[in-house]
Amino acid sequence: MNANSSSYQQTGAAVKVNAFIRSTYNWMAIGLGITAAVAYFVANSPAALELIYGNTLVRFAVMLAPLGFVFFLGARIQKIQASTATTLFILFATLMGMSLSSIFIVYTASSIASTFVVCSATFLACSIYGMVTKRDLTSMGGFMMMGLIGIIIASIVNIFVQSSGLAMIISYVGVLVFVGLTAYDTQKLKTMAATLPDNATGAMVRKGAIMGALNLYLDFINLFIMLLHIFGGSKD
Repeated sequence: MNANSSSYQQTGAAVKVNAFIRSTYNWMAIGLGITAAVAYFVANSPAALELIYGNTLVRFAVMLAPLGFVFFLGARIQKIQASTATTLFILFATLMGMSLSSIFIVYTASSIASTFVVCSATFLACSIYGMVTKRDLTSMGGFMMMGLIGIIIASIVNIFVQSSGLAMIISYVGVLVFVGLTAYDTQKLKTMAATLPDNATGAMVRKGAIMGALNLYLDFINLFIMLLHIFGGSKD
């Protein structure tokens, strides 16, 4: 009887973990779909392009606003309603689409598609590793975050020096960093799912899934951008 009870509890825990992880990846996919659709629409709409890129203030607002959404969600996720978190995530994905519309102007459609396939395969492999590995990736995650800070600083410097060599180095290092962060964030997501309290409300689970989706979304998008800088074919 006790063995049956233990087996039932383990099965229930596995179902809970799988449901949470599935919800997280579903939201990530929704976010990526919104971003791709908005980016393609803006790139093929002269009016939208003029609105965003014809006004310096609007252009910088579109570029910086997603960062504000990330910080706000990270700081306030426990205090806002699940519906608000969902709305903010959708708005974030929309703004990211507007910001990334330029890739359809700079790069050929075939190179964007092929890079997306490579990025998807790489992301999937890293996610599977993060899900199944028994190794604690916490220390690696900290190291990758230091690398991310270095990338940000180098990218800011390169705005002024405009070095193509430095840009390529940043891209290669960025691929390594976001490959590592993908595995780390996936393991963190698995741990979060396994430690959800039994009395967790639907709203609590939804907010956790949204935050997990946001982290994985950022890993995927940044990995895609870094790979596009390396393999993307310019229209020029």
